[in-house]
Amino acid sequence: MLGIFHKQLAHPPQELNSPEAVNIPSGKQGPTVRRQLKNPDEILRDFHSAYPDDSFTASFGCGAALACVGPQGRHLCKHERLFCGFENIYCMFIGRLDNLSSLIRQYGLSGKATNEAMLVIEAYRTLRDRGPYPADQVIKDLSGSFAFVVFDSSANDPSVFAALSSDGEIPLFWGIGGDGSVVICDDRDIAKAGCGKSYAPFPPGCMFHSEGGLKSFEHPMNRLKPMPRVDSEGMMCGANFKVDTFTKINSMPRVGSATNWASSWNQ
Repeated sequence: MLGIFHKQLAHPPQELNSPEAVNIPSGKQGPTVRRQLKNPDEILRDFHSAYPDDSFTASFGCGAALACVGPQGRHLCKHERLFCGFENIYCMFIGRLDNLSSLIRQYGLSGKATNEAMLVIEAYRTLRDRGPYPADQVIKDLSGSFAFVVFDSSANDPSVFAALSSDGEIPLFWGIGGDGSVVICDDRDIAKAGCGKSYAPFPPGCMFHSEGGLKSFEHPMNRLKPMPRVDSEGMMCGANFKVDTFTKINSMPRVGSATNWASSWNQ
């Protein structure tokens, strides 16, 4: 799966930007260029080249694109992949939920029509519309190995929500593309080629909201600390994010609407 979101839409952590991924002069008198970075169209082409038989893209006018491997191409992938949409909310899901049946009952959904991606959309809608719930608890209720990206394309307030389970079974990477867009992808090679030195593993046990930022749902009372990454040449290249056991958050946000989700996440 691949999600690309304009920087004004996703608002990534500043530390994810690599010092080596800024504009670099191409010559003494020439214009500046971005070295080792690709624009969204190039990254999407890389994805479809890697999965040529059955991949597709959904593009949105607000500066977002979702690319997935379809049913015929899933034999190329180790983990189950799902894509679905409901009421302008779209979810790309990789992995499994071991407690899917109990979650279906908890959310009052139809068992025959609900897969993991649909369940995640319903959990997101609960956070956005029907709180108050702590976002970390909603995600901790998802038992299994998973990674997902949710895009809410609502015209008034489009937003991105992503999470990765803490067991490390599902790979997920993110970084900054050539135009400053946030790139989230489970394919390491595509993320690295598109984002250059800003690419980094998405931190396990964490969730990201486009307005609220990056948080640990495994350790919700602790802040995340950016840890600078250094490549094999000794150059700075973005950051990993680790739980800071010495820094506490005063209170966890309670989610009741799209508006107070963004405002309360960083409390």
